[in-house]
Amino acid sequence: MKIVYIYCEGFTEESFINEILYPYFFHIGIWVRPIVCETNRTASKKYKGGVSKFKKIKHELIKLCKSHKNALITTMFDYYAMPEDTPGINDHLNEPDIFKRVRQIEEDINKDLGLQNCKFHFMLHEFEGILFSCPNAFRIIAGEDVVEKIQQICDSFPTPEHINNSPDTAPSKRLEKYMPNYAKIKNGTLLSKEMGLDVIMEKCPHFRQWVLDIASLSESNS
Repeated sequence: MKIVYIYCEGFTEESFINEILYPYFFHIGIWVRPIVCETNRTASKKYKGGVSKFKKIKHELIKLCKSHKNALITTMFDYYAMPEDTPGINDHLNEPDIFKRVRQIEEDINKDLGLQNCKFHFMLHEFEGILFSCPNAFRIIAGEDVVEKIQQICDSFPTPEHINNSPDTAPSKRLEKYMPNYAKIKNGTLLSKEMGLDVIMEKCPHFRQWVLDIASLSESNS
C-alpha cells in the first residue's frame, strides 16, 4: 500500500480527506492520511487550522518529509488569503489564466521547499469552491430558493474554481450569506458525498489534476 500524507489547512479539509478521498484512493492501493496544520504551539496546547505565516508551513513540511522519506507529502491549502511571505504569491498577478497562475505559484513554492517527496497544492480559491460543482446537491440541506441562487452563481463563472476570491464574495461567504446556519465541516463533507468525487473532478480542473498527480506520483515512487 502506497502512503500519501496530505498536510491541510483545517478540520474541514481533514474531514473531506477522511470521508471522500480516503475511500477513493484506498481502492487503487493508496493510503491517504490528513495532517492538520499546527499554527500555534505552547508548552501545554497545540492550536490547529488557519495560516498566518508561510514559514510555519515550510517548517512543518520539512519535518514531515524528513520523518516520512518513503511517503509522498502533498497539501490542501486555500489559495485565497495565503500569507504575503508565500513564495511567488505576488509574482504572477498579471497572468489572467487562474489555472496557469496558481500552477506557477505552486512551482515557486516547490522550488523554495526543495523537497523531492513533496508536491504543494492549492485549492482554488478555497475548499468551499468545489462545493459549487453540483448545485442540486444543496437540496439535502437547503430549500429550492437557495439551490436556485447557487445555480445562478455557478452559471456566472467558467468553473467552480473561478468563483470570486474577494473577502465578500469568496465561496464560503456566499454559502454563509444564503445559509446562515451553514456548518463548514459537517455540511462540507455531506455535500461532497452527495455530489461525489467524480462530479467534483469533472467540474474542477485544478483539483482533478491534483487527484491524478497523487496517483501518478505514488506510482513513480513505488
